[in-house]
Amino acid sequence: QVQLVESGGGLVQPGGSLRLSCAASGSTFSIDAMAWYRQAPGKERELVAQITSGGDTHYADSVRGRFTISSNNAKNTVYLQMNSLKPEDTAVYHCNIDYYLIGDYWGQGTQVTVSS
Repeated sequence: QVQLVESGGGLVQPGGSLRLSCAASGSTFSIDAMAWYRQAPGKERELVAQITSGGDTHYADSVRGRFTISSNNAKNTVYLQMNSLKPEDTAVYHCNIDYYLIGDYWGQGTQVTVSS
């Protein structure tokens, strides 16, 4: 059974930084892509950043230049380094892992709050 365990959320002041982690376990299938999504209250879930198995990355316009996605394939872990955080980055952040053949799975979410 696939499990995704997220960590690293919290409360931070504007301009601060946080690093999210998501560790995947329970599958022997290869991973095609890893991603972070977020959902703010009253808004739809949106893609924040994605990294493919080949190392290609994609960022939402709102976070490009401030956030960096990376992965440790040996540990099946994806990270999101978030710098220069803004109040509008406040949301629940979810990791998503897309496995070859068996589809994608979601983490439970971690709250990020940017406030002074």
